[in-house]
Amino acid sequence: MARAVSETHGEILAAAARRFAATGYRGTSLQDIAREVGCSKATVLYHFANKEALLAELMAPAIAVLQELDDRLAGLTGGAAQQVAAVGFVDLAVRFRREIALLRGEFPELLAQPAFAHIQQISERLRDAFAGHSDRPGARIAALVLLAGISEACAEFVDVPDDELRPALLALVRRAVEPVESPQPQPPTTEDKES
Repeated sequence: MARAVSETHGEILAAAARRFAATGYRGTSLQDIAREVGCSKATVLYHFANKEALLAELMAPAIAVLQELDDRLAGLTGGAAQQVAAVGFVDLAVRFRREIALLRGEFPELLAQPAFAHIQQISERLRDAFAGHSDRPGARIAALVLLAGISEACAEFVDVPDDELRPALLALVRRAVEPVESPQPQPPTTEDKES
């Protein structure tokens, strides 16, 4: 009996995730995925235009959460931006750590693909938020190291339960981030009142 279209679609996604995890995105061909599913390469291409489209669908839930975080960060500065960035990114990385693990070492190449081009800009805004939008080198360096380190830790420690990994990462962020105060409105001076 033939498999249902939606069942085959799901099986292709699951096989792609396994293959990408085992041999990397570059090291996986559509034929490898088809072989694992037990279908033809033409069947894979019926469901997905190409390997990039397959990866885009696998990553879509994580990218949607990243976009939501980027939207929440819009307009925040200083400590408020740092707090939202830290909690939001740690939650995202813990929740999607298997997806992050699929792409270890392949992010630069993937960011060059059209389906993922906007991720680079979001990553830069997230790094800036981690730094509290400070231009101090120490804050910017810490932010970059944290983003890379959180991703790497989540990909490496897939066996650590979420309720242990999340607080450990947040504690690390608190120790590593240089707190930046949000600008406070200044009371008007007598000169302001006279003008």
